[in-house]
Amino acid sequence: MNSPPVIILVEPQLVENIGMTARAMMNTGLSELRLVTPRDPWPLGETHRARMAAASSGADEILEGARLFQDLESALADLTYVYATTSRPHDMVNRILTPRAAIPDMLARSAAGQKTGVLFGRERTGLLSDYVALAHARITIPMNPAFASLNLAQAVLLIGYEWYQAQDQTPDSVIHWGDSAPATHAEYLNFFRRLESALDSHGFFPTEAMRPSMRRSLQNMLQRAAMSEQEIRTWHGVLTALAGGEKSR
Repeated sequence: MNSPPVIILVEPQLVENIGMTARAMMNTGLSELRLVTPRDPWPLGETHRARMAAASSGADEILEGARLFQDLESALADLTYVYATTSRPHDMVNRILTPRAAIPDMLARSAAGQKTGVLFGRERTGLLSDYVALAHARITIPMNPAFASLNLAQAVLLIGYEWYQAQDQTPDSVIHWGDSAPATHAEYLNFFRRLESALDSHGFFPTEAMRPSMRRSLQNMLQRAAMSEQEIRTWHGVLTALAGGEKSR
């Protein structure tokens, strides 16, 4: 199984951001959080801990396993490849990737037994150039150039989402049938014949010449509806109710 990248927050200032980051990690299958010199003394006092836990919405496992480091070099020591997230241009030669391009690279390295990490921070000023210099590559998240600033947890969520999606097998589109089942072709045809007969009796088809094209359009609309057996029965009930209303007049 692919080992997810380590998430490293450099000098995080708000405990709420740490909590929301843990939530984003839990959402997307990321498991290891490292904190480099957070602003508030660690371990946190009761009030700060409560604020962080509330922001995490139950991602306690991530927070309890978070590791604290006094400098970035120590936090990166056991990693073989590091990505720094930043939207700022730095005066260095860098390999720059979008999140979508970075994830296949992470997956390949993970499959080869390498341990990767992604740097995030700092809230107000982003990663310092000295921190970016410690990374092997940069990740820049394409955003509105006029306003590209992201909250820490938002940035983590975007990276985590791409990581999760790259391995997820969920179909892009699926119909939930509930307690029913898809209507069979025979059920469609049976209903359509009844509908056509009812429309015919009410003069729906202006001329015989127009009947074929109008009939095809109706049948095509019904087929596109992808109805369940129960929905077909409901439409039979509609026709019955309408026919009864006509008879009672």
